[in-house]
Amino acid sequence: MTDDQRGVPAATVRVGGEDDALEQRLDDELTAFNGRATGAGTPEDLTVRVDDAGELVGGLTAWLWGRCCVIETLWVREDMRHAGWGSRLMRAAEAEAVRRGCTDLIVSTYTFQAPGFYRKLGFRATGRTPGIPGGHQDVQLHKAVGP
Repeated sequence: MTDDQRGVPAATVRVGGEDDALEQRLDDELTAFNGRATGAGTPEDLTVRVDDAGELVGGLTAWLWGRCCVIETLWVREDMRHAGWGSRLMRAAEAEAVRRGCTDLIVSTYTFQAPGFYRKLGFRATGRTPGIPGGHQDVQLHKAVGP
């Protein structure tokens, strides 16, 4: 059966909330497409964590794709902030990314979070996106690393 107006297959559009199966399928399909389009293969996960007596102090999640490392999440427990843990997490991730052949680090942060922190680590802003609640912006940053 087709849609009479455009000659495309009839389909149903559904809007909902969390859908783990859809998220996984979209990730799988886009990863395969991106790998074919770039020759960069499949992304690899990278995590760094700090524990103290079995309690999480902070952590970082990232993915490496080709020669690029994209920092997804960096968090340090509130009572441990401003003690250098964020910098240590970033240095460990950078060292591992370089060890795995990366030449570029990319991160995105909101203006109320940590753009100054990343600049101190050698990142430079490459773009800003307005529209974040509270009148804030999303800041995209880049750092060249490695050989």
